[in-house]
Amino acid sequence: MDYIEKVVEKLKEWTRKLIDALLGPEPQAEPEPIPVPVNDPERRRR
Repeated sequence: MDYIEKVVEKLKEWTRKLIDALLGPEPQAEPEPIPVPVNDPERRRR
């Protein structure tokens, strides 16, 4: 049974790689930018 489980895992891995090659990798969520407060009086005058 252990041999069958290893074969199934390999098939899943190859299928995942094939899908990634054909459709591209799964989209990753882009990290939200962290707002940085700026205390710059010169910037306000322009």
